[in-house]
Amino acid sequence: MVENGDADRLPELIDITPRDIAFDDGVTEASAIAEVKEKLSELLGRLWLVGEELQRQFPDETVDSLDEAVGMVNDATEDDWTDVIGGFLADPFEFLQVQEDRIEILDLGDGTAAVLWDDEPAFGGFMAMIETGDGWKVGVPIELVQDSEYWPQTRYEWSVVASMLLGIENSLEDFEREVRGGSFKSLSRAAERAGRIVGESVVVQGVIYAMMKRDADEDE
Repeated sequence: MVENGDADRLPELIDITPRDIAFDDGVTEASAIAEVKEKLSELLGRLWLVGEELQRQFPDETVDSLDEAVGMVNDATEDDWTDVIGGFLADPFEFLQVQEDRIEILDLGDGTAAVLWDDEPAFGGFMAMIETGDGWKVGVPIELVQDSEYWPQTRYEWSVVASMLLGIENSLEDFEREVRGGSFKSLSRAAERAGRIVGESVVVQGVIYAMMKRDADEDE
């Protein structure tokens, strides 16, 4: 999908099994999850367009910190977003190739497969592969994540997650205008700005969501 320029289709490879429930407004959890995946698709599509524009403006440049960036993906913090996002924008194919070399898939023979990252369970075991009628997909073990205090439990919380993704995309759209306006003299400078603007948005949106969940728990 990435090689074909269809980065916006990547969420199709994520399988989240919804509960068979409907919220007060009649919206099902399946619809709420679909809305979040749609927003994620739009965000990834925007990211890809920005990357294409950067590569058009700076066809002969690479980000000096690319090798360092790909080594920090597994334990990225808000301070590392500059290298992670910048590395992807600079050369998405090399970036993904390096990650692929760090991943191992173990077929468990029951329609599921374990995902290892650097020989350890990916994301603490909260990621697996499952075989569906549409092929293998990245599965989220719903029985595990629903016990997390941050997993959306209400229609409102799912809507907030969708709004968070929209907020990050809006930040990326601001950056895209800077790129098309010729604000950067080098790919490294542009990548640094991309990492900061996206990273700051991720942190802000995450704090808002965490505070909302905390207040909801206190109300209960």
